[in-house]
Amino acid sequence: MNKNYTVNLSRGLFNSKYLPLLDCGTRYMVLYGGAGSGKSVFIVQRYLIRLISERGRNLLVVRAVSNTNRDSTFAAFKQVISAWGLSELFRVCESDMRIRAANGNSVIFKGLDDSEKLKSITFENGILTDIWIEEASEITQADFNQLDIRLRGKGAKKQIVVSFNPTDINHWLKKRFVDTPDPNVTLMHGTYRDNGFLDDEYRALLESYKDSDPYYYAVYCLGEWGVFGSSVFNAERVSERIAALAPPLKKGVFTFSYNGADISDIRFDETEDGFIRVYEEPKDNERYVIGADTAGDGSDSFVAQVVSVTEGRQAAVLRRGFDEDVFARQIYCLGRAYNNALVAVETNFSTYPVRELERLGYPNQFVRIAEDEFTHRPTRSYGFKTTSVTRPAIISGLLEAVRDGIGLLNDRTTLEEMLTFVRNRKGRPEAQAGAHDDCVLSLAIAFYIRSLSSAELSFDLSKMSHWTPDMLYDYENGNENEKRNMERLWGSGAPQTQIRRR
Repeated sequence: MNKNYTVNLSRGLFNSKYLPLLDCGTRYMVLYGGAGSGKSVFIVQRYLIRLISERGRNLLVVRAVSNTNRDSTFAAFKQVISAWGLSELFRVCESDMRIRAANGNSVIFKGLDDSEKLKSITFENGILTDIWIEEASEITQADFNQLDIRLRGKGAKKQIVVSFNPTDINHWLKKRFVDTPDPNVTLMHGTYRDNGFLDDEYRALLESYKDSDPYYYAVYCLGEWGVFGSSVFNAERVSERIAALAPPLKKGVFTFSYNGADISDIRFDETEDGFIRVYEEPKDNERYVIGADTAGDGSDSFVAQVVSVTEGRQAAVLRRGFDEDVFARQIYCLGRAYNNALVAVETNFSTYPVRELERLGYPNQFVRIAEDEFTHRPTRSYGFKTTSVTRPAIISGLLEAVRDGIGLLNDRTTLEEMLTFVRNRKGRPEAQAGAHDDCVLSLAIAFYIRSLSSAELSFDLSKMSHWTPDMLYDYENGNENEKRNMERLWGSGAPQTQIRRR
């Protein structure tokens, strides 16, 4: 054990995708993706190099259940040791799943199903310096935190390697490591396409799922986030679209001159962390609509969706948590940029954005007909009101749009929200617990007013000139008493609708 060894390893032994991670020194190194990506083999290779070349390193390999280590991580270590001809440098103990290096370093394999034994782990030489959590999607965040605090003390730099196949878009791993930028985290996503060592037969098997089971292919082969439960939208088609997405044309924020009354000199400043993602530049002679959802009811984000009227393309998305006045002014600029787009801001939680747009003189806000609370007379109001009538209508419209034109949607966050938009026990579509639906609802509003924008509506009534589609829906689906009340309030006789295409 006191001999000096020289080990020569060719770069060709490693998957080139992961080579940049050989010297990764961040606290957390996170590798995730689909089956056959080669991430687990690389992790084993990397640890063997560190165990050989660095004294004072001791590794704990963890899975949710101890026995699953034997046929996975423990077997992988043995396989690479044998393939590299390193049997003289490592002693493998089968009975207690330990591997000891000639320089005194050790690897221990444990499961979280025996927490007491996990607490009592000690190494013959030195302290715990490294933890590898394999199939981390099987453990809880509380389990991870307990492992995290164990990795402490002076000496060698500590590191936790996390590897998993993403399945549940609501998983704590996504929120902890993927969604939130962290300088202490090195993140890498891989698929079977990145693995040059994959045999042709297995590669062909994975490829076959493209046609036979597109959802399985997207989630388990390409490593896209999936969903548990029954999604309102077609999860397979949504996941397929996510896998095929291109990055935005640009990201940024609007800057402008503001004198307290007017906005001028509008500019779009590109920045990598910009909260406006542009997928299509405004086209001459194209009309656009903007559906917007204000932060409220547990949401922390304001969202605006830009959609082209002609084809229904998702052209741009604004998503950010900020003050209402800032939101209104960014929408003002966004609407101006997209040919004075028709803007419909939901007013359920606040009317401030529509009032601010009016004050700023925005020329094209969505107008609805509502009943005055005091006079009970019809009145024109800016903005969109989500009600028990309009909510099913806008969601149905979006379902149709997604079914017939999923390729028109370009925003990852929006599509991921669709995966977690499910039916509750009463059958009502809503965001899954812990998820958001701001992007879904704002896009639904956009598609709804797009359908209205493509036609000019006029209604022949005795007491008023316009009935909204919401009012028509109520009338057509109401009982006789409800219809009589609507006729008394809005005009006598059943409404006669005429549609003139623009």
